[in-house]
Amino acid sequence: MTLDITCEKRIYTNDVTSHFHEHGQLLFPLYGSMDLKTIEQQVKLTPDYVYYLAPKSKHTFHSTDQNEFLVLDIPNNMLPGETRDMYVEMNTQWVSVKQLLMNETANNAIANLTNYVVDKLDTTTPKSIDYIHKNYKDRVSIERLAAEENYHPSYYSKWFKKQTGKSVKAYLDELRLLEAKRLLQFSSWTITRIAGEIGYDNVSSFTRWFVKAQGMSPHAFKELKKR
Repeated sequence: MTLDITCEKRIYTNDVTSHFHEHGQLLFPLYGSMDLKTIEQQVKLTPDYVYYLAPKSKHTFHSTDQNEFLVLDIPNNMLPGETRDMYVEMNTQWVSVKQLLMNETANNAIANLTNYVVDKLDTTTPKSIDYIHKNYKDRVSIERLAAEENYHPSYYSKWFKKQTGKSVKAYLDELRLLEAKRLLQFSSWTITRIAGEIGYDNVSSFTRWFVKAQGMSPHAFKELKKR
């Protein structure tokens, strides 16, 4: 409901505080900074960034300088299901949202702006996993995936395993295998073309990988599915 939305300026102290909210919270630094730590990230939140804390996301925070933040508390009934923490640069789009929230006082206008904000939130599919699904046919590096989440590469591998139960390599191989089997079964493409389609430079490497994963050669699999 509109009355559940809170949009106000807040000041944070040097007292180290740890808690979580039952609602979503969007933090716009107006000046100063905040040291913010969640289970997955540790950042210094400055006016160059905006941070979204998902419901029940435990966080520890404090500020060592003068500060002021614009805080938007978003009730659960306005959120698009399960959301996740989000740390993004303050681009022109977010600057506009911040300015509008600061200048609006009518409940219906703030509700409309909140609905707009909600559409921009990350949901349960992390950005890096979405990136993998769109680019798994190409070479995908840990560094590139970690950058999608604003994580250090060494932490990202552990985080990914926790999210999916698999290593990045195993996850990529699974997607590539499913696509290779689909193309072998339903397309008229040559095995060489299929190998290139899923990121293998030569058919020999593709065949060795496929045999190890599937227990038979690509040709044998193709013939088996014809029966």
